[in-house]
Amino acid sequence: MSIRFEELDWRPSPMGEISLRRRYDETAQSEVYEVKLGEEFLMSSLFPVAEIELARLGLARTPGTGLDVVVGGLGLGYTAQAALEDTRIATVTIVEYSEAVIDWHRKDLIPDTAGLAADPRVRLDRNDFFAAAMSEQGFHPDEPERRYDAVLLDIDHTPRHVLHSPHAAFYTVEGLRAVSAHLRSGGCFAMWSDDPADDEFMAALTEVFTDVENREIWFDNPYTGGQSSNSIYLATKP
Repeated sequence: MSIRFEELDWRPSPMGEISLRRRYDETAQSEVYEVKLGEEFLMSSLFPVAEIELARLGLARTPGTGLDVVVGGLGLGYTAQAALEDTRIATVTIVEYSEAVIDWHRKDLIPDTAGLAADPRVRLDRNDFFAAAMSEQGFHPDEPERRYDAVLLDIDHTPRHVLHSPHAAFYTVEGLRAVSAHLRSGGCFAMWSDDPADDEFMAALTEVFTDVENREIWFDNPYTGGQSSNSIYLATKP
């Protein structure tokens, strides 16, 4: 019998109450897993297309083998899982602020991405992605000189609609220069957004990176009977 609604976990956090729930969706005729921050919906297993494309598009423009990749934000795990499907991956460092979200994956509460936390290529780092990205120490404080082949980011809704006000500093030329310093030459910075391209953010990306673009990602929406979209920013370190 399908579960109509069940809250699988709920915990307080500095940004608000974070929860994981599952329910049976009559419109989609499927079981759905959702993450909420307070009363705000962060993500749903109904709409993983753009999260998956974030990894695929970002890695498609990342050269080399034995890739060392950072994923900012774990969520339901779709971006990290898609990255691990690339046979060139050596390591994926997942930087996630919420201990609750990390625990959900360690307990395999999300069927679509079960086993992600146990993959030997994965390092789960309970940390503030933005603080790490903008620090000199970077994502491995004991290895401050370490450089990465790609950084794949999916945390805030858009560069303007952030979950926590301190994040806003990242979406500036200074913030982007800081994260660029942790990338190898030719490495890729890729980021998910709920909205189409933001002109101001595109200009900031262009000041720091080369080959900057924004791709609109369309997916079926059972609630509207049509399609909806997210977008992916892509940029290469000179």
